[in-house]
Amino acid sequence: MIDFDTQMKKLRSVNGYLGSAILNYSGETLYIDEENTGADIGYASAIFNDSFRQINEASLDVGFSDVSSFETKTEDGHVFLMKSAGSHTQDVHTKIDIFCIFRDDGNIALAKMIIDKSSKAISSELANI
Repeated sequence: MIDFDTQMKKLRSVNGYLGSAILNYSGETLYIDEENTGADIGYASAIFNDSFRQINEASLDVGFSDVSSFETKTEDGHVFLMKSAGSHTQDVHTKIDIFCIFRDDGNIALAKMIIDKSSKAISSELANI
């Protein structure tokens, strides 16, 4: 069993962190941390994931590759989703998406580095299940 809390511990300690979710390839929520948000992270991440897929389709339609991240910056925060580089075979889906929200003064660069490492580790663990 994957210990998502351990994998997300470093991300939760980044300045400005408010909440996150981990979604599998199908968009199902595997993990949610919404304690500090007062928001429905599960619902928000599902909407963001749907938009991510539509933008990815548009990117492919114009001849570009798959989208690896999707970010929205507002006056008071950042919302972003980053896709892991997991494998996708006929029987095994190890790709995950990590959805996060941060205050506008958050350390977004550090968060993205941690998300990249965490998503690779989680995808690797999914491959071994």
